[in-house]
Amino acid sequence: MITTPRQKPVFRFAPSPNGPLHLGHALSAFLNDDMARAADGRLLLRIEDIDLTRCTPEFEAGIYADLTWLEIEWEQLVRRQSEHFAEYQAALHSLIERGLVYPSFLTRGEVKTRVAAYERISGPWPRDPDGTPHYPADDRDRSEEERDTMLLSGLKHAWRLDMNRAMELIGEPLFWTETGDERKGEILAEPAAWGDVVLSRSDAPSSYHLSVVIDDALQGVTHVVRGLDLFHATSVHRLLQNLLNLPQPVYHHHRLVVDADGRKLSKSEGDTGLAELRAKGLSAADIRRLVGL
Repeated sequence: MITTPRQKPVFRFAPSPNGPLHLGHALSAFLNDDMARAADGRLLLRIEDIDLTRCTPEFEAGIYADLTWLEIEWEQLVRRQSEHFAEYQAALHSLIERGLVYPSFLTRGEVKTRVAAYERISGPWPRDPDGTPHYPADDRDRSEEERDTMLLSGLKHAWRLDMNRAMELIGEPLFWTETGDERKGEILAEPAAWGDVVLSRSDAPSSYHLSVVIDDALQGVTHVVRGLDLFHATSVHRLLQNLLNLPQPVYHHHRLVVDADGRKLSKSEGDTGLAELRAKGLSAADIRRLVGL
């Protein structure tokens, strides 16, 4: 009897080099490493550097130093998103050709003004799970001729998913398998709650949503372990996986590390970084205890 070798589970830790890693990143890295070892699986490292204005080689070097100090080992080679823009653009163009994506021209300021004017008169404007207002329908409702004229004029624009058209095409509910800290089992995806999400901008050839599902598929990732702050975004990822005919991994959304005020740790808020803790003489074992492992 011929048996097929069991494919090892594949996990990935995927930080962005736009600031120093903090305790929240340490928890996610530890959990990915622990779960990969427990499953006799593989651990990949991916550098999510699509934001070319904020991501730097210095922060990337800091990631490697921090993970080495935490005694976490990952497979080489490391996938760096900035080296794969062509793959994201190919996926985007496939969606454009199917009429599922449209160019959007309104600036953030224009959207803010439109939403404020509406809410003064008519009440709350629809918002996504992160609290961001849904994009107005202006550009989605433009004729193809008008869109082409605006594109040829050189106006800056983003490319947005036509959520209504995408949901009509799918025609059935989407689910994902969740093994995380708050909810477990088959979770109903609700991508429409996000409105017409951005898939590409004039200053970034791909969005997080688009690049992450392509990366996970191309790297053969079977288990996505990440923070609860990305739980609801999984609905968008399941939709894109379906539209692009990509495999879906199992998801595990873990608790967040918060400060004394219950606020999620953030690079932008200057929360204590792992490098600073290392400089104070803490060990990897100390960090494990600090994040509750």
